[in-house]
Amino acid sequence: MAETHAEGRGGENENPAGIGKGPGRLLLWLYGMFTVAALSRSIVQICTKFHHAPLAYVLSAVAGVVYAVILAALVKGGESARRVAMVCCSAELLGVLTVGTLTIADSSAFADSTVWSYYGADYLLLPIALPVAGLLWLRRSAAADGARSGSTRGTGTGTPVLRRSPRS
Repeated sequence: MAETHAEGRGGENENPAGIGKGPGRLLLWLYGMFTVAALSRSIVQICTKFHHAPLAYVLSAVAGVVYAVILAALVKGGESARRVAMVCCSAELLGVLTVGTLTIADSSAFADSTVWSYYGADYLLLPIALPVAGLLWLRRSAAADGARSGSTRGTGTGTPVLRRSPRS
């Protein structure tokens, strides 16, 4: 007897809306574009002029890897993927804020710009907006998933966790 897609993963993907569905599709598209842009840019820069600005080029590569992990988590869906995406979006936001602030405070700290320089000004400030939108979407979709599943939520082990209902 064939098992269903959700059963084959231990119920992990029983998420009808999914974190990559609805408005999450825009996040998928943006993270896909940023993955390609950041990794392509950094690979070319590392291969052709690494000696010029190694820190900037490695930071761009790190940004590309973070974008790729977030993209993969959004595509996979499920609670564990949501947690991975939340951690990575938080790290991305921290990176953008740190690198953006450093480039404003001391522009000579980086010999060349990174994806996150000046809070992503070279990319229409999307690098600062994207992790915020990602975190908000992940939080919103988690709340919607919780509302759809009722007062219990599976832990992936088959053991339900009871939630307290909000008081009026």
